[in-house]
Amino acid sequence: MPAVVISGKGCSLNVSKLSRGVVLKILYPILMLVAAFMKSRKESFQHAIIRMNNRLVRAEKTRTKKILILLPHCLQISDCEIRLTHNIYNCKRCGRCEIRDLIEITDAFKLNLSVATGGTLARKIVQELRPEAIIAVACERDLSSGLVDTFPIPVLGIPNERPFGPCFNTRVDLDKVKEAITFFGRD
Repeated sequence: MPAVVISGKGCSLNVSKLSRGVVLKILYPILMLVAAFMKSRKESFQHAIIRMNNRLVRAEKTRTKKILILLPHCLQISDCEIRLTHNIYNCKRCGRCEIRDLIEITDAFKLNLSVATGGTLARKIVQELRPEAIIAVACERDLSSGLVDTFPIPVLGIPNERPFGPCFNTRVDLDKVKEAITFFGRD
């Protein structure tokens, strides 16, 4: 869907942003209500919302250098002695998890990188850093609710991989993170 901007008499309307608002503020709550009765479908509904959001964000074609990469704490290996939620640069960069690679990527592009333990901390980080765009990695539940919480900021959501189950030694496709950075204009 191409970005369509309708303007006239001193106002303009980005149809993609408006559509994203409808998806996140109207369709998402309806799907979560339906999911209350169809629990087996909840994650697939959340995944669909993330995909729709990402398509609409891409249609907006936001270009910025003020990008936040927001990560879940479960990307960090569970038996690591260092907790990174207060300062990601405390990482020893041992390479047992992808945090080292993500630090290198964000340092190369001079971006903000933060780890959050949940929605409350994630919202606080966004409020403090005031990014113009966000690349968020998390499970479908946290991503979908985070998209709603941060609207109208454009957020590209990347669901994490959970080879050991939820919230434990998760992973992320680094190529998807790099592609999202490039999309927002940092190549």
